Amino acid sequence: MDPAAWTFVILGAAVVAFVSSRIPLAVVALGVAVALWATGVLTLPEALAGFGDPTVLFIASLFVVSEALDATGVTAWLGHQVITRAGTGRRTLTVIVVLLAAALSAFISINGAVAALLPVVVVVAVRAGIVPSKMLIPLAFAASAGSLLTLTGTPVNIVVSDAAAAAGGRAFGFFEFALVGLPLVVLTTVVVVLLGDRLLPVRVAERLLSAAPDPRDHARVLRSSYDVDLDTGTLFSAREGALEVLVAPRSPLIGRTVCAGMTTRDENLVILALRRGEEDGPNASRGTAVAGSLTLRAGDAVLVQGPWDALERYAASPDVIAVTPPQSLQRAVPLGSGARRALVILALMVVLLATGAVPPVVAGLLAAGAIVLTRVLTVPQSYRAISWTTVILIAGMVPLSSAFVTTGAAGMIADRVLGVIGSASPHLALLVLCLLTMVLGQFISNIATVLVVAPIAVAVAAELDASVLPFMMAITVAGAAAFLTPIATPVNLMVMQPGGYRFGDYWRLGLPLMAVFLAVAVLYVPLVWPF
Repeated sequence: MDPAAWTFVILGAAVVAFVSSRIPLAVVALGVAVALWATGVLTLPEALAGFGDPTVLFIASLFVVSEALDATGVTAWLGHQVITRAGTGRRTLTVIVVLLAAALSAFISINGAVAALLPVVVVVAVRAGIVPSKMLIPLAFAASAGSLLTLTGTPVNIVVSDAAAAAGGRAFGFFEFALVGLPLVVLTTVVVVLLGDRLLPVRVAERLLSAAPDPRDHARVLRSSYDVDLDTGTLFSAREGALEVLVAPRSPLIGRTVCAGMTTRDENLVILALRRGEEDGPNASRGTAVAGSLTLRAGDAVLVQGPWDALERYAASPDVIAVTPPQSLQRAVPLGSGARRALVILALMVVLLATGAVPPVVAGLLAAGAIVLTRVLTVPQSYRAISWTTVILIAGMVPLSSAFVTTGAAGMIADRVLGVIGSASPHLALLVLCLLTMVLGQFISNIATVLVVAPIAVAVAAELDASVLPFMMAITVAGAAAFLTPIATPVNLMVMQPGGYRFGDYWRLGLPLMAVFLAVAVLYVPLVWPF
């Protein structure tokens, strides 16, 4: 087979693998890169070029910046400040949730924004007497709309910006996406407010809080659980926190006699309280509180307090089992340690990106480096912050996108499309490309979808002798409209369990919202970026 035919075969196999969900995304992406080399479509350096692509490095650096804002409690603080002052009306709360999710998604990852707001939205909804299932799908959909407000809102924005520049056009400005993002956020708000109550189901989740708990509520639970006098106001702070652990089976702690007021041997954590665990079953921490000293045995619960880094080391020890990961508690503490430094670094990065003083990848790497140097995050935390699945997915799929161009495969598809619809109406060509993007985006990641469709869009624009900019921006909008299934985006899946949703609950509100996104992509985008 010729290189173009092999490219189509590899693409088809990748799509089947993505849809089946049987093979990890990163493995599929690596398989694509290797297959392009093995079939002779690309040379080995070309097949692996994605791992050194500036776009990939820029996206990786943004994960570090996003984690810094989340881990220092900036997003938790903003969520508490805004949502808890929104009142108890469903429509008012919905508007606040949508706008806040959109604003956060513009500067941190979509996943980070939803993860930070999820527990806050659930708590506020319950207090207002609103079923959380009426609020959580709007939270996920609003985050997707908000990702179109800035260049860094989603990796897709960065990919299409670079593709537009490589195709002979120009890169999009940092805030240029807001020209289409702002109308979409407004329209998303209107659709959710007007149709959400009728189209969203009433569901009751088994566990309402699957993300980080509110530290204040958590402190009250610990106080009641241990039946001791704990200062709930100072139990969790920017520098210190409290952690409940269970004595692990075969732990060397078994047999040691301890009491409240003592400190742990290595981390120097203060023991605040103890509970005798049940002797049978896995729920050993549900025993009764004890006073005085206690000779530890497997399943006993111990409440310790100390610096967050020491708590993390203690939780990682095989001697104990943490009931709640300390990272989840720390990131829920509003404006924790390093928050101001994280905000300053974010502001400087935005200035560099908005002014174009340095290439985007340089601005991202400088910001990530500053976060580590100023000790907002440690090097291990920075590594863990990066979504390596996303990085490898993009790095592996970038060569496939290049192969579509170099082998002429994109041109072949463009000729077929134009052969059917003709070359008289670029709007019709844009409609076909957006529909293709939306259909694929319901089953495979929007990044992979756009990487496949982008070279086709470039070829269509060239055949029509039109600007590539409206085509790139339109498929970006279409790629964000992944609203029909819980597997379409990670945030859709993230709200599924807390909202008690079923697979078929998403399309009811997602379908009219997709129609809005399609109309904006085909009719509005060419007005701002003419053909």
